[in-house]
Amino acid sequence: MLNRRFLLVKLRLTLWVKLLGEVEEFFEQYLSQDSIFSNKAALQAQYIPNQIVHREEQQQQVARVLAPVLRLQKPSNLFIYGKTGTGKTLVIKQVLQDILKVATGRALPIKIVYVNCKLKHVADTEYRLLVQILRDFGKSLPTTGLPTEEVYRVFYAALDEQPLQLVLVLDEIDELIGKTGNSALYNLTRCNTALLKTRLTLVGICNNIMFTDGLDPRIKSSLSEEELIFPPYNALQLQSILQQRSSLAFRSNVMTQGVLEKCAAFAAREHGDARRALDLLRVAGELADRAISSQVLIEHLDEAEKKLEKDHHLEAVANQPRQYHAVLYAVCKLLEQRSSIFTGEVYSRYQFICSSASMRPLTQRRVSDILGDLDILGLVHAPILSKGRYGRTRQITLPYGAEVQSKIRSMLDESLALQHAEH
Repeated sequence: MLNRRFLLVKLRLTLWVKLLGEVEEFFEQYLSQDSIFSNKAALQAQYIPNQIVHREEQQQQVARVLAPVLRLQKPSNLFIYGKTGTGKTLVIKQVLQDILKVATGRALPIKIVYVNCKLKHVADTEYRLLVQILRDFGKSLPTTGLPTEEVYRVFYAALDEQPLQLVLVLDEIDELIGKTGNSALYNLTRCNTALLKTRLTLVGICNNIMFTDGLDPRIKSSLSEEELIFPPYNALQLQSILQQRSSLAFRSNVMTQGVLEKCAAFAAREHGDARRALDLLRVAGELADRAISSQVLIEHLDEAEKKLEKDHHLEAVANQPRQYHAVLYAVCKLLEQRSSIFTGEVYSRYQFICSSASMRPLTQRRVSDILGDLDILGLVHAPILSKGRYGRTRQITLPYGAEVQSKIRSMLDESLALQHAEH
């Protein structure tokens, strides 16, 4: 028996040494060949190229709205809408960079503050949002503990230390409203009545074109906003974007024929999402690098598409606003025991979820529109059925398996904080 155990341990040790040798050999081979990337950062969503292709018109529109800030006049508040990956954040950052460049050259008192409201512990509450903005003014406050009125007192004092034109960009602003309700946006729109030296301009970026429909009427009246909608990219535009970025990201003669075209076609199928296209190309490049290939092949792109598709549903859920989460959560809960449901049933459960999560419910018609959007995104399957004189409804099912459903419910639990209310 002891001899047998000794042989088993020896065999395992031999296999371990062999595997370790193979790993070391792979590393040596990997380092002996140059990476096919020359600047991988060019494929990241946050990278800002010198020229933003196919968004020239939107850049001009944003520039015209915000130009008065260079005359030290307050511009109109600006709200930008569009699906994920349509270049909204990219264009705003580029235009504001140009404004700061001119302002610096002319010594103009202009400040830009950018806040991504989707990041955890940044805009979860009105208090944390103010603390985050104050950090840009060099003011340090505890993330909890002070009365909100005291934080506003410090906030106004910091902004009014000297004459200033402040442009506050709230990216994913629908996430802010979903977490804090209307109060944060209401108070920010009224800031200028309390400020003596500084003028605050709001720029909101949102994926949901119907975002303002759910706002308190008092906020809508005080926004005085300009609105700009970014359309999705088509396949040819995505191909042009990929050509630009790949020339920056990869070494010469790395891209084989057909890769960029197929990558663009994949992303166009996802409703013109340039971010998705860039992710596909980046992952294909990484897979080629790992295979110690000198070129990116169609096979690498196909493998990248399969790899990203696994996480597609989870990523799509994460990118939706909180109202969409409430509707999808209602669908998931109802379908735990049934194979299909209808729109009216979803709305009843959705209303209960809104009440539990302290959210203002939307109309049944708007919830039906959201179900249509979720259908387009592939998060539900919801074809419209005619019931003759009784009108039309959607028959709803889920297009993914139990494992993905479980992960999505966990994400929605966290987003809506319904662990106790719904379980």
